[in-house]
Amino acid sequence: MRWAAALAGALVLLAACDSLTGAAEANRAAAARDFPRADRPVAPIVSTRWSSEEARDRVNEAEDIMDRAGIRPGMTVADIGAGEGYYTVRLAKRVGPRGRVLAEDIMPEVIEALSRRITREKWDNVGLKLGAPEDPKLPENSFDRILMIHMYHEIAEPYAFLWHLSPALKKDGELIVVDADRPTQQHGTPPRLLACELAAMGFRLEELIPKPTAGGYLARFRRIAARPDPAAIRPCAYQSPEG
Repeated sequence: MRWAAALAGALVLLAACDSLTGAAEANRAAAARDFPRADRPVAPIVSTRWSSEEARDRVNEAEDIMDRAGIRPGMTVADIGAGEGYYTVRLAKRVGPRGRVLAEDIMPEVIEALSRRITREKWDNVGLKLGAPEDPKLPENSFDRILMIHMYHEIAEPYAFLWHLSPALKKDGELIVVDADRPTQQHGTPPRLLACELAAMGFRLEELIPKPTAGGYLARFRRIAARPDPAAIRPCAYQSPEG
């Protein structure tokens, strides 16, 4: 009878695990459920501010990043996770009146505050977009550059997010990621993990540049393959520093 009791206990545990898994899956957004979960921690969104704008300008952060990203007058650029708009307004100045900047964030209160700034400072070439954690909701074939500055580690559904983002780039467009080289739970993304997750979506790492004045590194990616079927995506293995 002992084996029967043990089997019954195992079945109860299995049912409980299945129930927890089912509940967790049900809590995911519908647009993310066809995609695998990331095999890594996700950093919480604790602030929209990386540092003060004055401190960032003193080290020429935005100008240097825009130079390295090849941002030029007349371009159309998306600023993902725009926050208070540090890059948004500087991108708007760089691309000029013939260019266009779309500032995206997933927090309605952030978009509202940024809208007030854009209106107050009269940036007529800036648009705003409220995205979702699994989908930035960008128009297709629209952007010469998509920038993701100090926010990649906060993306809870990277495979769904990147899959939905991919069509927004023009044929020769580039995805630019700036982040810190540290574990995701410490508000950074190890470059090898970043390259792996982007490769799973058909992107190739073109260049990785140390950028200590921007708090880490700049990575340039180009799309070289079509988006995979969501069911075919295999999440990249994450190894913590302790492991």
